[in-house]
Amino acid sequence: MNSTTVSAELGLRLVVPDRTTVPLLAGLSYTADDPYAIRMAFHVGNDEPVEWIFARELLTVGIVRRVGDGDVQVWPARNDGERTLHISLTSPFGQALFEVPLAPLTEFLHRTYELVPAGREADFMDLDHELSNMLWSS
Repeated sequence: MNSTTVSAELGLRLVVPDRTTVPLLAGLSYTADDPYAIRMAFHVGNDEPVEWIFARELLTVGIVRRVGDGDVQVWPARNDGERTLHISLTSPFGQALFEVPLAPLTEFLHRTYELVPAGREADFMDLDHELSNMLWSS
């Protein structure tokens, strides 16, 4: 890890259909080279982790109100008095609802904003490189 990367491991819970929960571990990573995105790798058994990429702003706004359209929705909640964040993910393979403890998530988000302040994301991007990648792939 270097000074342009923030990472953390986070214990969360998968909510199964009968409303019980299954504990899981997720790895969070953020890099100044991709300042709008947070990667979350869900460790589900012995297989390779399942990775989703979230907009940093989506997780930040989701702490205070419901946000998101389509495949990813995020909203604040309480579980037995604990403040949590609900993350609902939908894919062609199914749907999953996760409960994320708010305190460690907000600590992680705070560290990402220390690395790249809100509104300054574009200062950390190499737009020429990004345009080259987009034009090369078309």
